[in-house]
Amino acid sequence: MNLNQVTIATENTRQLVSFYKKLGLKLIVDALPRYARLECPDGEATLSISFTDDILLRNNTTLYFENQELDTVVKTLQNKGITFNQLPKNESWLWREAKLQDPDGNNIILFKAGENRKNPPWRI
Repeated sequence: MNLNQVTIATENTRQLVSFYKKLGLKLIVDALPRYARLECPDGEATLSISFTDDILLRNNTTLYFENQELDTVVKTLQNKGITFNQLPKNESWLWREAKLQDPDGNNIILFKAGENRKNPPWRI
């Protein structure tokens, strides 16, 4: 299996599309205000943004985006007006992470892990 996409449910489709485009994702399906799909600049995964008015389906997603040039990417995004909750920091699980939230409050972690992404020393 290979992960194809993740879908975020929101009432604010246009706002989230704008935000994720600012992060560097490319809009490939525009059926706004109901639905949009964006592709990551690297790899094959995509992100869908789907309208819902069901509050239980919103604001409960955490997205991880890997980039080997994490510190440079964070500075570039800051220059675009993106605010971070945590600037790049080396974590005990051997990843370097920066944390932010999208306009709906979904958590986003930008990280650099290299070999430790799938093969940390404690892998069984």
